[in-house]
Amino acid sequence: MGRAFGFIGTIVTMAIGMYIYSVQIKTLSPSTGGGNSEEVATIAGVKNDLIGIANAERGYLASQGKYASLDELISGNYLTIKSERPPYVYDVEITDSSFRAMATRTTKGAPAQLWITENMQVQASD
Repeated sequence: MGRAFGFIGTIVTMAIGMYIYSVQIKTLSPSTGGGNSEEVATIAGVKNDLIGIANAERGYLASQGKYASLDELISGNYLTIKSERPPYVYDVEITDSSFRAMATRTTKGAPAQLWITENMQVQASD
């Protein structure tokens, strides 16, 4: 009986997580003509990369006591992604107390830029 409730609880939790994820993806989907599945997949990948960069920044801060540039994160093996996911390129701006990881689109289209800061919220421009 206890296992059944645990299993049902796990399924409900996964369903809620998938719903929240789908809502976030919809808010980041391209605004030009509704976008195609390839664009949506690219934006989802960029969002995941930005979250990965933010997590790497947190790890670097915990071990080194400061935030790091994108090159430092990659060379220190805190991050295994490349510095781009075409048509987006990544960059990180740091200060003593904050960071901003950005993905900037190199071609026409939307969103032109996505970013994440230490608050761990991915945001997008038009």
